[in-house]
Formats: sequence, structure tokens, C-alpha cells
Amino acid sequence: MASKKPKIEPGTYYHIYNRGNNRQKIFLEEQNYDFFLRKLPGSFDPAGVETIAYCLMPNHFHLLVTPQNLIDFGKTMRAFSNSYVRSFNNQYRRTGHLYEGDYQPRCIDTDEYLTHLLRYIHLNPVKAGLVDNPENWKYSDYTDWISTTDSKSIKTTLRDNLFGSAQGYRSFVMDYESELRMENKLEKYLFG
Repeated sequence: MASKKPKIEPGTYYHIYNRGNNRQKIFLEEQNYDFFLRKLPGSFDPAGVETIAYCLMPNHFHLLVTPQNLIDFGKTMRAFSNSYVRSFNNQYRRTGHLYEGDYQPRCIDTDEYLTHLLRYIHLNPVKAGLVDNPENWKYSDYTDWISTTDSKSIKTTLRDNLFGSAQGYRSFVMDYESELRMENKLEKYLFG
């Protein structure tokens, strides 16, 4: 039986994620990532959904979002997902499901959860061994989070409230990133 999704409330943060059917890749080449990222604001912005953070991985994605208005988020997310799947299926002359199931939302109810989720999202490619530094993964917005460019965006305000500054966030991520790098090296050494 499918689990009941939480009601998506305005002004609340949600971790939205999904992965490929049978853990297969949902992004096969750069243009797939680019299409997803171009399509995202066109679907979310008109609905009043702010994308706070994201990371696209070869077989899954993570989005941290907050709706600004009371909307049918499920409808918005399904329209966005269906658009991506149709494009992907057309491009690769395939049919059927791309995702394992419907998207999964998790309500972020504390600042502690939020801070650790942000780091988790941005370190996903490091943990997977795709890059050694989150700055090198071009399919996340980590570089926006550590940018010192003055901006009045929700991201910048949130970052500064939680971490003090771009450097504060970078330090928070990099302290843990060095532990991940050692863990990855040890696993490669022990298990090939």
C-alpha cells in the first residue's frame, strides 16, 4: 500500500526526491541534466514553488523546495515529472516508467534537520565517488550556496540565517566532506 504524502503547506521546506526504476539512470548525458534544470523553474516558478537547493545524480535527484502559496503541489510535481519522462522517452525511443514510483516528499521540521539535509544534498556526488569536491559537480547548486555575490534571494537569506555567510556554509560542508573523502578512500582500499 502506498504511503500517504504529507500535505504541502506554504512556507514550509520539503525534501523532494525520486530515483530511476530499478535504480537505472534517469540522466544519460549532459543534455538530460540541462533539460531538467531548464524545465524546473518553468514548472515551479508559476506555481509559487521556490527551489532552495538541488542535486541531480545519474539515477536520482534531490530537491529542497518551499511553496509560497497553498497549491496542489502533487499536480505541479506530476506535470513536471511527466514532461521530463516524455522528453526522455522520445529522445531515447523508449516507453514505460522512468521513475521507480511517484516522487517522495519529506517535511523538514527543524533547523537542525534543514542544515544537515542541505549538506547531504550537496555532498551526494562526493559520497557516490563522482567527484572529490562538491564544487566540481555541475548538476547541483552548491556553488550558488558558497558564492559571495550579494543577493537578496531566499537561498542567501536562509544560508546567512543558518550558517552566517557563504564561508560559514562552505566550512560546514567541507568539514564533513574531508571525512567522506577518507571514508571513500578506505572503502576503495579495503574493497577494491
